[in-house]
Amino acid sequence: MIDLLGNYGWWILGLVFLILEIVAPGVYFLFLGIAAIVVGTNVVLLGSAGWFGWEQQIVAFIVVSAVAVLIGRLWYGSRDEAASPTLKTGTERLVGRVATVREPIAAGRGRVAIDDSWWTAEGPDLPEGARVRIVGANGSTLIVEAAASSRTKTPQP
Repeated sequence: MIDLLGNYGWWILGLVFLILEIVAPGVYFLFLGIAAIVVGTNVVLLGSAGWFGWEQQIVAFIVVSAVAVLIGRLWYGSRDEAASPTLKTGTERLVGRVATVREPIAAGRGRVAIDDSWWTAEGPDLPEGARVRIVGANGSTLIVEAAASSRTKTPQP
């Protein structure tokens, strides 16, 4: 039984690391689990050769773990940097949209409706019902300007 656990011990350790990654995500357990499974596979394939003893297994685990962590950092680091400049959060995602004034903008402040929510807005004085385009944001306050489509044309006969 000890010999069976010895051959499959790295796989068991790898599965424990992968379970830890699921329970307490921190990304690094994933790479340690991968390294343990790689070393475990080598133990099963090369263990009977006699030269892949526990010392070599520990060294292999350290080396494979370091390589896996470096590859993971490169992979996740490049994805984070690529996503950051284009990621729009909060009020930034509303810039460019057209809204309807629900409370008149007077003295530079009023409220506009977008979809099912109302937002505080700053911009030129406009009456209720006017259409505005969102051009920026200051915290949770939207910066608006009169939309070109706010002027309705009367149909010509």
